[in-house]
Amino acid sequence: MKKLIYPAIFTPNDQSGYTVEVPDLPGCITEGDDLAESIAMAEDAASGWILGELEDGKSFPPPSSLNSVTTSDDSFKSLITVDIDSYSEKYGNKSIRKNITIPAWLNTYGEKNNINFSQVLTEALMSRAQDTLR
Repeated sequence: MKKLIYPAIFTPNDQSGYTVEVPDLPGCITEGDDLAESIAMAEDAASGWILGELEDGKSFPPPSSLNSVTTSDDSFKSLITVDIDSYSEKYGNKSIRKNITIPAWLNTYGEKNNINFSQVLTEALMSRAQDTLR
């Protein structure tokens, strides 16, 4: 999957930090103690939000343009990068059990050759998902 670029709204809080909202991702709000940490927290929160949707079999909203986002007087808007591939490698370990049906001869072949069926299916599905999302 390629990297996604989402607009975010940064609102100064009472200290020197910011509260950050990603308007395209409902409920995706975080904060940081300074601007650099706020950007990192926003990228992490958005990545987690999207990964959660994908793991639940749902789609996620496409990014809107920065110009379509409105802010209040004390807020500003900027873009954040969401790298789902990197995030899922680090945090995406949720697994589910699936019952599949394959031809008997293929099962015999796999067992004789010590093939990990789950690994092969996961690799094939990951490859297909990456092709689809490109």
